[in-house]
Amino acid sequence: MKTIKIHLIGFMSLLIISGVTAFPVQTEINYLFENKSVFPQFMIDWIDELYTIIHQTPDIMFYGTDWLAFAHIIIALFFIPVFIDPVKHKANIIVAMVACLLIFPLAFICGPIRGIPFFHQLIDCSFGLIGIAYLYFIYTRINRLNTRS
Repeated sequence: MKTIKIHLIGFMSLLIISGVTAFPVQTEINYLFENKSVFPQFMIDWIDELYTIIHQTPDIMFYGTDWLAFAHIIIALFFIPVFIDPVKHKANIIVAMVACLLIFPLAFICGPIRGIPFFHQLIDCSFGLIGIAYLYFIYTRINRLNTRS
């Protein structure tokens, strides 16, 4: 039970951290732009494009990324029932694993439509891959706990 709770806290923390990085989009792109020389050329081109687009975007549009960050926090809350009673609420883990799988079609369908470079689509997919692996680890621990009961 302790292992499950520790890993749930870890997963929830990573989910929240990955979400709240959406709040300071302008600050983050400014930092990348100022330090772009450490990246390969194809990424420098992408950073330049993002810098230009973000600085041409009215501030009101960043309200959408605020909601994205907020959504990550809310999604993390859905793991509290699993923390309290993992066996009873393991369906939340299954739903989360499905959500991780759905990152792939989202990235590979919407990415090209929105002009997202392939390397960045792969970065987005890595969140799904890491997430499902982490969640599967938790799920197997819950099943072990369930067989002991």
